[in-house]
Amino acid sequence: MKKLRKLCAILLVALMVFSMVACGKKKDQGLVETTTPVETESTTDNSNKATELTLNVHYLREDGAYDGWNVWLWPDGGDGKAYTFGTDKDEHGVKTTAVYPAGTTTIGFIVRLNEWESKDIDSDQFITLNGVIAGTVEVYITSGVEGYKLELGEDCVTGLSVLSAELDGDFQTLKISLTEEYKDNELKVTDAEGKELAIDSIEKDSSDAKKIIVKLKEKADQFGKYKVMLGNVGYDVTVPDFYSTSEFEDAYTYDGDDLGAAWSKDSTTFKVWAPTAKAVKVNTYKSGVKGTDDLIKSYDMTLDKNGVWTVKAGGDLNGVFYLYEADFGSSKTEACDPYAKAVGVNGDRAMVIDLSSTDPDGWDKDTNPNKKLNATDASVYELHIRDLSADSSSGIKNTGKYLGLTETGTTNGSGQATGLDHIKELGVTHVQIGPMYDYATVDETKLDTKQYNWGYDPKNYNAPEGSYSSDPYNGATRVSEVKQMVKALHDNGLSVVMDVVYNHTYNTSYCFNELVPDYFYRPGSNGSGCGNDVASERAMVSKFIVDSVVYWAKEYHIDGFRFDLVGLIDLDTIKAIRTELDKIDPSIILYGEGWSMTTKITKSGVTLATQMYVNKLDGFAMFSDTIRDAIKGSVFTADEKGYVNGNISNTDVIKKAIQGKTGWSEKGSQNIVYASCHDNMTLWDEINLSNANDSMEDKVKQNLLSAAIVYTSQGTPFILAGEEMLRSKPKGDGTFSSDSYNAGDEVNSIKWSTLSDATYQKVFNYYKGMIAFRKAHASLRIMDTASSYYKFTEGTDKGVIAYELTGVKEEVSDSIFVVYNPLSEATTVTLPEGDWTICVQGDKAGTDSLGTANGKITVDGISCTILVKGATK
Repeated sequence: MKKLRKLCAILLVALMVFSMVACGKKKDQGLVETTTPVETESTTDNSNKATELTLNVHYLREDGAYDGWNVWLWPDGGDGKAYTFGTDKDEHGVKTTAVYPAGTTTIGFIVRLNEWESKDIDSDQFITLNGVIAGTVEVYITSGVEGYKLELGEDCVTGLSVLSAELDGDFQTLKISLTEEYKDNELKVTDAEGKELAIDSIEKDSSDAKKIIVKLKEKADQFGKYKVMLGNVGYDVTVPDFYSTSEFEDAYTYDGDDLGAAWSKDSTTFKVWAPTAKAVKVNTYKSGVKGTDDLIKSYDMTLDKNGVWTVKAGGDLNGVFYLYEADFGSSKTEACDPYAKAVGVNGDRAMVIDLSSTDPDGWDKDTNPNKKLNATDASVYELHIRDLSADSSSGIKNTGKYLGLTETGTTNGSGQATGLDHIKELGVTHVQIGPMYDYATVDETKLDTKQYNWGYDPKNYNAPEGSYSSDPYNGATRVSEVKQMVKALHDNGLSVVMDVVYNHTYNTSYCFNELVPDYFYRPGSNGSGCGNDVASERAMVSKFIVDSVVYWAKEYHIDGFRFDLVGLIDLDTIKAIRTELDKIDPSIILYGEGWSMTTKITKSGVTLATQMYVNKLDGFAMFSDTIRDAIKGSVFTADEKGYVNGNISNTDVIKKAIQGKTGWSEKGSQNIVYASCHDNMTLWDEINLSNANDSMEDKVKQNLLSAAIVYTSQGTPFILAGEEMLRSKPKGDGTFSSDSYNAGDEVNSIKWSTLSDATYQKVFNYYKGMIAFRKAHASLRIMDTASSYYKFTEGTDKGVIAYELTGVKEEVSDSIFVVYNPLSEATTVTLPEGDWTICVQGDKAGTDSLGTANGKITVDGISCTILVKGATK
């Protein structure tokens, strides 16, 4: 037997030498397009044969400015990852290295600035390594030039390899494309356990000698994972998407509302959807700390209907931690509960919870204080929990915590209100709180160290983030403190909007995907830039998203939801969310980023919730990049000017946008009007960068004119917290941060001490006055099409916009007249007939009279003047 094994080993090595050849020297492949196969130079020298693929990526910039630039790489169909370039430079620029399994044939790449601040080349590009099996490959990229240059290292192994292998819909036929003609080479098909599948026949494609058709003797498992083996190198087989078929969805779509852990004092019922598992159990633990050896008991679950496993565990399990263990035959995994309502530190273990015990006093009577408002009556203030209190000038004791938003009576050193009192004084109606579900990018076991993240990295969708709580180890604490925060905001007249991210997760190890492998995501799809677009069109993913939103609305009394990259979510899921929320409270507002992005939808006939389809949605608004970029310049070109800071070519765009005309909608109810948000630069930084040589006085005027446009436009006005006090995010080198997602408190915190300065106070009072003016006048808050109420004044100086708003039934005044003057010099405009009261002029705004006018009005340079005929409030 030993001799036979030795003989087999010798024959196998000989076969590998025959089918794989090594490059004896570096070969310059020249500049190639991303779809061009690699031409290889063969040799029989196999002494330095490599066993994996090492990719050295070189990046050359003519300007030599490499700070912040990195490369996002992903193997075809796999997860993406950022690779940071080293600091050493040579004639090829800077370099980074990535390692992949032997046989990897296609690697996507995007050279980007920081976290998607910008891209060197807008489109995805792909390195094709057809014929390269293993070894070192040098990839040379030049900034601004599409394509790349390749050199194959001396250890490079080339030869027959698989370009693609696809299992047909009959689950018995494999269609394989090769780099060379197939000549009866050793070929096997194996499953996830390495077991060989019996092959009935291998036939060459009559139309292409590099293609073969492999017929299996028996059908492959629809949920299996397979490889085509050439020698000892394996190539993944693309399996038909059975998950999105009607056959799968008819059999495994569960419509119950009881997934997760349902607690009672006498027992807890666990239910988890895992239709591909062969067995599932619940493991209960004493603590929520990952890896701690403190198992209490395991409960075997029983398969119920539609792929749901269930078990009822006796006794009071409140506060007990747990994980699901799924056995797939070839592998096992232990994962958190996707429907977990509470989790331990870092969200690694779910926790059974008595939710009623977390309710603050008066919670049963707590309600949205702005129930009677329409969407266009709302005024939104975007806030990151930590930013509110992290600066020492905030006067807030609970630094960076949920409870920081419950504190009243806080002031800066000069006595100006900070925190909750400041927001209340400003007059906004809704506070949009940045991601506060449990996210992955702050280590909750190390909160005594400097850490910061915006939180767009979901880990557990239905449990609050622990780093904002006073005790991240206790799953109930974070739940209780979020409720206290919501109630405090409600008690102060403020509604709460939650920023939700259902388009991607932190990585593909998300618990739902661990329990149902490859179900949660669109295969090989990267519209989000995170490499794991969520497959919302699949029935149980859609159900999960709807269930999650409804849970937050019911359990935490959330009054609105802002959807990150909603353009990646299907229209039907958003419609279902709206329908379910209307049953709870029709005043709950919904809006999102409806950008159009490339994503690989797993079903035909699916429409995504992009701006262009907002008219198919009731009760949903989209962020208007139209008015954002027209006001201050494109967010993708940092020093570009807009209407308020020197580019009057945007005048016609502004005229349309203030009426709610965006190009994709004309209804105010579908339009979020804004000039700045957490993404990109703050408004003040954008103005300072684009007009660096302007005086402080003129730059402040530009900021105020932007505010006037936002608060007089049809739609829902939205500002980033601190915009009303010239918020800036300067970096240590004197430049401004345009992507401060992890920049720390020094950059991101709101500097409350600036309110001690008279200029900053003036800006705050102006915003406060504009919000009050908008609240007083229904003409600025029209839900439907508004253009018929506008009368524009002809013959104004170029760039000046003047218009009368009249005829709106709910309006308290007879008419409103608005003038925007972006010019550096004053302009004079003829008024419609009658006596007019000035409510907004220069750096003052509100509902009180600033004087009267008739006949004509002179408007200062870079300012807005608003006059009212009749009642002012």
